[in-house]
Amino acid sequence: MEIKKIAILFQSTNKVPIEFEERHLDMIRQTVPGVNVVRAYTESELLPGDLDADVLITWGQYSPVEFCTKATNLKWIHAVSAGIEGLTIPEIMSLDAVMSNTKGIHGIPMAEHTMALILASLRQLPVLLKQQQEKVWLKHKPDETQGKTVGIIGLGSIGEEVAKKCKLFGMKVVATKRTPVTCEWVDELYPDHQLDKLLCQADFVVVVVPLTPETTKLIGEKEFKLMKKTSYIINIARGKVIDEKALVKALQDGDIGGAGLDCVEDEPLPQDSPLWDMPNVIITPHTAADSPFYMDRAMNQFCESLKKFINNQDILNKINKNKGY
Repeated sequence: MEIKKIAILFQSTNKVPIEFEERHLDMIRQTVPGVNVVRAYTESELLPGDLDADVLITWGQYSPVEFCTKATNLKWIHAVSAGIEGLTIPEIMSLDAVMSNTKGIHGIPMAEHTMALILASLRQLPVLLKQQQEKVWLKHKPDETQGKTVGIIGLGSIGEEVAKKCKLFGMKVVATKRTPVTCEWVDELYPDHQLDKLLCQADFVVVVVPLTPETTKLIGEKEFKLMKKTSYIINIARGKVIDEKALVKALQDGDIGGAGLDCVEDEPLPQDSPLWDMPNVIITPHTAADSPFYMDRAMNQFCESLKKFINNQDILNKINKNKGY
């Protein structure tokens, strides 16, 4: 497959604090000598000068409909994120171009973030930090990971890394996955339709599934009622996987013990959300996947796929357009 031009549409922001550096562009040029790599921060920069691009690299939450529909040579749309909500719209999904995303590089930072939330809740760190700010010296009853059960909803590459770290901390690990696999870090694996078996035994429920029509509001009032009153739910996936109104009610009614939220339905979290002031809730601004090594890993993976693409081989992480992920 001949590739003459690759367009990059991406802008670093406070919400997405990573950047394409010149060395990342050089990685592409070294993979395909002579290829023209163009860099744009907005879709308008690509119109009309770069409508002959063969490949578009972008962020999965962008929806560059005009460029994608007018770029007559476009063969491949690649997201440097795992989430592709912005690209999974009819105008783009209906195009002949293949689509792919970036997977398998988020496990280390997201698993570490998950463990930070678990340990912070067990060791009462939010309460102790508040006491420090108020100059109060008062002990609280901490807990430990040994003997606890973590339930991972969505045992993909990220879920497996979470399972590995939880297991090393002495925790029992149960998980759900659409298709059965063997994972040395998981004690019990259930199919998706047996989610209730996970919820009723987990001390920590970790949500790692992609956002699709099937997973939207996957966790709601019924699911919270199945959980232990002492259990915590941790969401490092997408906010809309959890019914936020049901979550607030479950926390207020004491149906669950607390929550660690790296994502919420509407980001940033509205100022009037009751979640801000709940002492048993830890909120982080969608930073679980952030890492100084993110773009290096993402571009290494893209360049590996690029080699396959020009040799007419299957690319990595190809999107199933029927499933939307």
